[in-house]
Amino acid sequence: MLKPLTKEQTDRILSIAAEEFAEKGFAGTAIGSIAGRAGVSVGVIYKYYAGKDDLFSACVRKSLESMDEVLDMTGNEGGSLMDMIGNLISRLQSFAKEKPEYIRLYHQITVSGPSAGGAQNAGLIESGTAKIYKEFIKKASESGEIRDDIDPDAFAFIIDNLLMMLHFSYACGYYKDRFRIYLGENALDEDAAIREQMLKFIGAALRG
Repeated sequence: MLKPLTKEQTDRILSIAAEEFAEKGFAGTAIGSIAGRAGVSVGVIYKYYAGKDDLFSACVRKSLESMDEVLDMTGNEGGSLMDMIGNLISRLQSFAKEKPEYIRLYHQITVSGPSAGGAQNAGLIESGTAKIYKEFIKKASESGEIRDDIDPDAFAFIIDNLLMMLHFSYACGYYKDRFRIYLGENALDEDAAIREQMLKFIGAALRG
């Protein structure tokens, strides 16, 4: 009888699977390679996941759960909109450095389109984030913190685009190179400076 996997073992399998899917795409990823790197048998993988589609979906869900924790933590702190955006940028920088495999998986999904199980569709991945951003901005508009001609929906989309590119810049090869070209070789180590410049840009747009 197979021993149940510990949380640490499950997290390791999902982390490795995310790396493989991000690097090789869905079609090029093999369950055997994931099992070998994780130090478990292929049978163990199939005991917990019905197949590659199911494993891919589990990786996406894990990524979304991690991102939801970041967003919930930021939203529950309160404070001004700019405080929340600053805290969010800081946490997203840390997340991208600690879990780059999930950012690269997200990037793979955005460039390759639907390829497995349907779990990676834009509605599943983006809807929760969009709702939270819109609520942040709407509350700030109602309180008079920002200009009254700001469209919460449009600005939520713009903010998310900025943060998505920031994520990619910390985790994906091409975007990391691009980051350094624009901001210097030490850009990846200058989180506070990057955050400060982003807040100046966003604050100017929100306040006019």
